[in-house]
Amino acid sequence: MIKPVWIVDDDQSIRWVLEKALTRENIPHRSFSNPNDVLDALEKETPEVLISDIRMPRGNGLDLLQQVKISNPNLPVIIMTAYSDLDSAVSSFQGGAFEYLTKPFDIEKAVELIQRAVSEGARNKVSAKDNASWRKDTPEIIGQAPAMQEIFRAIGRLAQSHATVLITGESGTGKELFARAIYKHSARAKGPFVALNITAIPQDLLEAELFGNERAWYGATKGLKRGALDQAEGGTLFIDEVGEIPFELQTRLLGVLTDGYFYRAEGTDSIRANVRVIAATHQNLEARVAAGLFREDLLHRLNVIQLRLPALRERAEDIPALAHHFMLSCANGLNVEPKRLSDEVLKEMSLMSFPGNVRQLENLCHWLTVMSPANIIGIGDLPSETLAETALSSATIDLEIPLGQSSSMRSNRDEWDAALGRLAVKMLQDGEKNVFDTLTLSFEKAVLKAALEVTRGRRVEAAQRLGIGRNTITRKLQELDIND
Repeated sequence: MIKPVWIVDDDQSIRWVLEKALTRENIPHRSFSNPNDVLDALEKETPEVLISDIRMPRGNGLDLLQQVKISNPNLPVIIMTAYSDLDSAVSSFQGGAFEYLTKPFDIEKAVELIQRAVSEGARNKVSAKDNASWRKDTPEIIGQAPAMQEIFRAIGRLAQSHATVLITGESGTGKELFARAIYKHSARAKGPFVALNITAIPQDLLEAELFGNERAWYGATKGLKRGALDQAEGGTLFIDEVGEIPFELQTRLLGVLTDGYFYRAEGTDSIRANVRVIAATHQNLEARVAAGLFREDLLHRLNVIQLRLPALRERAEDIPALAHHFMLSCANGLNVEPKRLSDEVLKEMSLMSFPGNVRQLENLCHWLTVMSPANIIGIGDLPSETLAETALSSATIDLEIPLGQSSSMRSNRDEWDAALGRLAVKMLQDGEKNVFDTLTLSFEKAVLKAALEVTRGRRVEAAQRLGIGRNTITRKLQELDIND
């Protein structure tokens, strides 16, 4: 049996309407005409949800919200107001309100919001032990997956080495984080760590940024610009997106790795480089060598020891721990109370493909910290595009399962059905238009892409496997702008 929902409003008609609606839904309730009576009542008991007007003759709803959050931080509070101004909305959310309800409101939507808040209150009833264990500090690099354990072992071996390292992996896998870990555990840890992202520097300035310039700036008559190699003296230079270095500068970098010397721009004296180089790229450097865009000898010099970082989808078992870490980190950065992820959300996240890898997961956690009204995040709090990605990812995975694994296929289809259903509910609740057409197009696009991937782009075979005609698949590919 849930506790009563408390209604605070000086307007008797508002209280009456909400009381009738809650009675129809069998939700217990109690009404107050001013905040002072609520504060007195809170000394003896607490409600499941508190619904309060902002402006009342004998008190202010925002002040009540502030006092309630001090004594009952997990109590969901819904703020009502007839003044739909930005300041009221911002003040409500900054004060920790669960949601903001503008008068006049649709009673069905109001009841739906209250039911969501009741569910939130139920999720907030976690044991102190669980809460304390979740708040424990987490390590800088998180990874229990076998692929990550291999990376940790490799970093341990590299601690005693001065060899050049090439870190590969998709964008967003945390290449600089691992480069810093190698540096931190190496004999050069007391020296500087200098990071240089090739794609972030205009090409006409790249030479000076990497090698330095005998002049402080272009056109100057004296002075010196120290490049990254100078700055990293005695330490480690991390070159991110090394595959983007212009061809003419690749020769000069090769000289540094081969002979240990370099020349500054507009300089004539060779300079000894006491630097360990760690390079990183998300590109296939062998393919760039074959295309004539990257020097083969430079690739061999960089690729003394290669460290391939797994994509997040290859280490899905690490997603819950990473998500917890990012939720806590985001909350600390914003100086707000950390929100928790429910088990159903963690399961949903574990099904996602995360093409943007760890960076995308971190961004999602930041979005949830800022935008979700819930203290414990449920499925309904996830952005609809996240649910769409999960549903489509499950559809693609289902198509790739061998025919002999029928039980596994049924399990994956069940997961996809559930994810698709949750997405549809979310879109409908958000008031999106043309939900059926939108989901149908998304499904068709995912299935056609999967079929073309399985058949390696062969349209006729893809059509046969899908059970559709050649003209149909051609028309669909054109309509959906899919390149096979």
